Amino acid sequence: MKIAVASQGNMVSPHFGHCPEFSLYETENGSVVKKTVIPNPGHRPGFLPRFLAEKGVNCIIAGGMGPAAVDLFHQHGIETVIGASGSVDKVVSDYLSGSLAVGESACHH
Repeated sequence: MKIAVASQGNMVSPHFGHCPEFSLYETENGSVVKKTVIPNPGHRPGFLPRFLAEKGVNCIIAGGMGPAAVDLFHQHGIETVIGASGSVDKVVSDYLSGSLAVGESACHH
């Protein structure tokens, strides 16, 4: 499984489309085996879901995301987890253990 987290340094970004980078986590058997950080290539309507799908992402975690983006990710077979906050490493660890607590999406447009 590959998880992407919309990130700002080591923290979850409040909006996936405007984040400076994506932290990508490759996991096996519930554990992280590799982490890479890639720059956000730019926010254009409909682009990022396809871009991340081409990177093999199965799940996107962000602080916020609009409903159109959620629909586009689902069309690419990518699970969306919104309302996350805090350290990207902790968020991924909590997600993998099934204990990730999320709030309301920080994005409403």
